[in-house]
Amino acid sequence: MLLEVSHLDVAYGDVQVLWDISFSVEEGKVIAVVGANGAGKSTLLKTISGVKSPRRGEIRFQGERLDTRSPHDIVQLGIIQVPEGRKLFAEMTVEENLLMGAYHRRRESNIAPDLEHVYELFPRLQERRRQKAGSLSGGEQQMVAIGRGLMGRPALFLIDEMSLGLAPLIVDNLIEIVGAINRQGTTILLIEQDVQLALENSDYTYVLETGRLAKEGLSRDLLGDPEIKEIYLGM
Repeated sequence: MLLEVSHLDVAYGDVQVLWDISFSVEEGKVIAVVGANGAGKSTLLKTISGVKSPRRGEIRFQGERLDTRSPHDIVQLGIIQVPEGRKLFAEMTVEENLLMGAYHRRRESNIAPDLEHVYELFPRLQERRRQKAGSLSGGEQQMVAIGRGLMGRPALFLIDEMSLGLAPLIVDNLIEIVGAINRQGTTILLIEQDVQLALENSDYTYVLETGRLAKEGLSRDLLGDPEIKEIYLGM
């Protein structure tokens, strides 16, 4: 397994948000974590990224402990997050934002091919590379956020609520590109409120409910699960 999370408890002060979370991410797969707003999905990603420290439990990446490391160290290991809400530098250009994704690689001389790869995936960004990121549409900003993440050469790509607030056609285009990124060898952990989108575009899914893992299984099997249909798919 590329990533292993074991018996994780996470709290904000006295308020516990995650209880006894255990799951794994197999290398080369798209793994989804789904659940309603407030289920604890973003807190889980923040803990994997080192932004939050767990109260209990441990996280291992390629067999090494993560939960004692700083966010900087975790990025250096190749765990890159696309945050909810994009979090772009609005006054910087598209290309400047993309280059910020390679900041920890700034001493390398081979960043240009990665930038070209991002522009191949997102031709629209090449057209707008001199434009301020804050002036882009929501879909274009999400492209920049994903592209910025790719500039870090992720071994594990954490994508938080990619579809939030975007039109269905834009989401369809983005999820196709995420699939292409995975086929090129990048393991993806996809965090989504849109349960159907996640189930249809992942290999294995964990269902998070009020901070606890309620269900897990092959995504294609969960699509047919009566409880999932009733609670999350409105059937």
